[in-house]
This record gives sequence, C-alpha cells and structure tokens, in this order.
Amino acid sequence: MRLLVIRILATLAVLLGVNYVAWRWLESVNWSAWWIAVPLIIAETYSLIDTVIFAATMWRAKERPRPTARPQGTVDVFITTYNEPIELVMATAEAAKRITYPHKTWILDDGARPEMARAARASGIGYIERTADWEGKPRHAKAGNLNNALFQTDGEFLLILDADQVPDPRILDRTLGYFADEPQVALVQTPQWFVNVDEADPLGSQAPLFYGPIQQGKDGWNAAFFCGSNAVLRRDALMQLGIVGYVRDLEASTRRTLKAAESLLARESQRRASQPQLRAEMASLRAEVARARREVDAGEPIAEVTYRLRSAIDAASSRLVAGDVDRIHADLAAIQALPVERDAELGVVVIDDEALARLAATELSPLGAVDAVAALLDALRVDRPDEAQPIQPLATISVTEDMATAMQLHALGWRSVYHHEILAHGLAPEDLGTMLQQRLRWAQGTLQVMLRDNPLVKRGLSAGQRLMYFGTMWSYLSGFAALVYLAAPMVYLMLGILPVTAWSVDFFVRFLPYFLVNQVLFVVVARGIRTWRGQQYSLALFPVWIKACVTAFANVVLKAPLDFVVTRKDKVREGGVPWREIWPQVTAMVLLVAALVIGAGRVIVGTGDGTGTLVNTAWVAYDLLALSIIVQAARYRGFVGAPGMDAGAAEREKGIA
Repeated sequence: MRLLVIRILATLAVLLGVNYVAWRWLESVNWSAWWIAVPLIIAETYSLIDTVIFAATMWRAKERPRPTARPQGTVDVFITTYNEPIELVMATAEAAKRITYPHKTWILDDGARPEMARAARASGIGYIERTADWEGKPRHAKAGNLNNALFQTDGEFLLILDADQVPDPRILDRTLGYFADEPQVALVQTPQWFVNVDEADPLGSQAPLFYGPIQQGKDGWNAAFFCGSNAVLRRDALMQLGIVGYVRDLEASTRRTLKAAESLLARESQRRASQPQLRAEMASLRAEVARARREVDAGEPIAEVTYRLRSAIDAASSRLVAGDVDRIHADLAAIQALPVERDAELGVVVIDDEALARLAATELSPLGAVDAVAALLDALRVDRPDEAQPIQPLATISVTEDMATAMQLHALGWRSVYHHEILAHGLAPEDLGTMLQQRLRWAQGTLQVMLRDNPLVKRGLSAGQRLMYFGTMWSYLSGFAALVYLAAPMVYLMLGILPVTAWSVDFFVRFLPYFLVNQVLFVVVARGIRTWRGQQYSLALFPVWIKACVTAFANVVLKAPLDFVVTRKDKVREGGVPWREIWPQVTAMVLLVAALVIGAGRVIVGTGDGTGTLVNTAWVAYDLLALSIIVQAARYRGFVGAPGMDAGAAEREKGIA
C-alpha cells in the first residue's frame, strides 16, 4: 500500500513539475533580464530532472526479507588503515575477531607501520602491507590497498571495514545467506551508522535518507552500490572484474600502439619517396601493422598478434642494417675520393667545406623509424610494468573506488543487495574542516567516474541502472543551481528585477501544487526519518560541489593532479573555524540579509511590489535557514557522550542497537 502511495505521489510530482517548467520556458521567462532569468529557468529545469530521478528511484523501493539460505563459504575480513591511531584500529580488529561466523581477520596497513604490525601479530590478527612491487608505481589509495591484499589471501568472500567501523558479531550471519540465495550476487551493502553523532547532527553525518529509502530504491533496480565499508563482496566477482578490466585495457593500449606505429611508418614512407627500395620496406611494415590491427579487432590473441608483428619488424630491421652496411662502404669509398689535405702539425685529415656539405646532405638511416616501432611494441607488455600488478580487481579510475567498482560489477551482470540493518558502528568527522574535506573527496570521486566511465553510455548496464548511477553523479552538479537560487531573490529585492514576467495567478497555480506534492512525497518516503539536515547541506555545501566539479574536470580532462585526503578518524579536531572553506556561505548570508533590508526599504518608499517582495522574502528566509547550518557546524566542538560510554552503550541509549 505504501509503495502504491509513493508511486501516485511520484507520478503527480513529475507531471506537475513538467507542467510548471514547460510554462516557465514558454510563457514566463523575462527575456529583458535574461542574465538572471535564463540561469533561473535552467536551475529549475535541473531541479525537475532531480524530481524525475528521485521518483524513479522510489518507484521500485525494495524492503528485503532476511536471506533464507544458511551462511556458507570462507571469509576474509579486511580492515583498511593508513594513519589512524593504532588503538582505534585494534579496537575494530578485536571486534572483528569476535564475529561469530568462522573467518580470518586482516589489518591492511597502507602506512606500513612497524608498531601496527607488532600490535596485530600480538593479538593473532593477520597483517598485510604493500609488497615491494608497489615501490615507484601508482598506489591507487584505498583501492590499491585492497587489490594488494586480494592477492595475498584466499577467502571466497570479503568483509570490508574502515578502521573505525566496529562490526556487530552477527554481521556475517546476517549477510552471507544472500550469496547462497542468488549465485549472481556479488555485493551485500549494509548501512553506515556513527556513534559520535548527537541528535542535532550539526555536520549531517548520518545520512538516514541515503542509508534507507534511497539505497532501497536503488536496490529495486539492482543498483544498490558499494559504499566503501560494512559490505561483503564475492571474490570471484572481483577477480572476474579485474581480469576483464585487464583484457580491455590491454586491447585498448594495443590499438593505440598499433595506430601510432602505422602513422609513424606512413610518415617515414613519405620521407623516403626518392628511395623506392626503402619506401617499399616501410610500406610492407605498415601493411603488417594494419593487419595486426585487424586481427586484434577480430579477437585474435594479442600475444600472438604482437609476436608475429615483432618478428616482421626484426626481419625488416636486419634487412635495413644490411643495407646500411652497404651504404657505409659506399660512403667510405666516396670519402676516399674526396679532395682532402693533411694538416702537417696535427697529423689529421682535413675535409673541405664542399665535402662536409655533401656528407650533411646524406639521408639518415630509416632504422630510426623501425626502432621506434619496436620500442612501442616493447612498451606493450602483458605484465603491465607501469602497474604494481597486472590485474586490479577494485576500480582505480577514481578516488572513490567503491561506486566505480559496483558499477563495473553490475555491467558484467552481477547483482547487489542492500541489507537494511545496522551491523557496524563507526566514527564520523567531528569538525567542519574534516567534514568538508570528506564531502569534497566523495564528490570529486563520483564526478571522476562520470567523466571517465559515464553510466549513460556504459555497456552492460540496464536502463534503470544507468539512471540510478547517473542520478548520484547528477546530484553533485547542484552547486551551480544553488548559486542561482541564492542570487535570484537578492536581485529582485535589491534591484527590483523580475526573473519571471509577473507574480501572477498563473505562476502560483502551477508552482504551489508542484512544490507541495514534492514535499509530501519526501515526507512519505522518509516515513519519520529526520531529513532536514540533509536538505540544508544540499544547499549549504554549494561551494564544495562547485569546487568538486572544477577539480574533477581539471583532473580527468586537463590531467591536473587530484590529492587524496584520508578522513581523520581520531578524536583530535581541527582548531578554529575554517574560514577559507566557508567564506562563500558567510558572504551569501550577509548579502541575503542586506537584500531583506533593502527590499523592505523599497516597499516602504513605494518602489517595491508587495507581492514580489513577500515571495522573495520567504525565499530568502528559506535560504538563510538552510545556510545557518554552516554557522552551527562552525561552532560545533565535537560529540560529548556520557563518560566511559562505549559504542554499544551509546547505541543502546539511542535505542537503535
């Protein structure tokens, strides 16, 4: 019944939204003030697409029953760490040891700390650090850490935990059954819940809407994705992903190499137009390269294709060397016939300027081009010497390896499950600066995936999966829309410039139903979940989302470096207010307040419209209310629980354990 209500509301929201936005485009854009009117209607169109994606997400919201099959299979528990306090990591590892289902616990220490190794071994916990193969090679952050460990362990399933995520002893008993129920399940994701967050949650850490209705909605489309921790994955699925990725990368690099070789040989052939024999040799090699490209496209084994081509290049090189030797003999004979004189004092032969000019005009050896092609093939090695290991099962195309890996698993036909039960308790950032770094990294990683592996054109995904993944990526473009939503009411209140033709009945009769149905849909979907904090941050973090868009584009398209920042998991908080990070929000709040004052003044002196001022005053009030969370977050000094309260006690006090 609830799903039916959601579908009715979702349909109404989309229809009313299309009606409103179509009317806005066709009837109410104030083209005389296009510089604010057009950005506003584009922002409203962006919001309508958001509505469509949200409605589609909730259309198939799935509340799963517990798995029916008994847990089975061998399990490795991976606890990833880089520089977190050893006592924090060990608390998680000791809890992992107490998981009731038989397993092996491993600490994956990317910091390679001797004291961490000693603590792990003293507690009988496995310890893994990067092998020597990674020295001087791309490390790929957390994905590289996990990929390194995959080749040093052998469990059929992997439970992945961040260093601060203390697992419930029942976590494997509650999740492994899904893999037996459905052999194509590659991933079971459980929620992330944080014990150091009070009821006010000023940093917006809990994300109950995402770890609930949204993941359940994605699950209905077989698109619930890996969130980096508190998830169980099937090793076979990851290894298949790594092998397929390796083969595809090798095929792509082979095609690029052969194309470059063909172009190089074509240029050399043109340069040798006056030497028919050498030109014929170049043309023959070019034909061999073209044939190799066709064979690769036809699916021939790359090793065999490149071996045959290398043999042809070696033979051509031998023939050219023999030809060079003959030309050297001819040149020596020509030199002997040149007019020369001997310097009596130095006892050396002096060649006159005419002889030097004749030697300088001699064609250089075509071996250079052949050697360049041979070097290209040498670089094309199946062992991928530029990487620490040829096969990288977890995706390395983004600083957020989790979503990228899940999307690639789905593209190969694997299934995922979202299990809505809190089975691990973690630590959230306790200061605004750290939280902003974390959100920036998430946004950057998601946008990297969109730019490098856009789900809308990715082979293997269903239409629903494409939309679910794209929806997450699309949400991070909201910073630009937020900027317009902040600017538009200021422009009206300060300057009296309308972005719409009029605040008419036509406007309100279309906008208000659309707005109200959206809010009702949100309330029904949330079903008692506190979501206001998330709504505040969707607007208040507009500078973070804009920065993420710019830096991700610069990284993927312009090859600018993108730093990976590990989220702090200890209790040490950054000192002071991070003014450099929040000055845009503070500036916006000051301007909004100024707009209210100016708008009221314009009404008092008779130059402002009462209806328009009232509408925009309400708009500004909403913007200020949303942005006010930044002030609360800046003043926040961390969670203060009861003395001596552990994670389990904190959860029991909240009544959710």
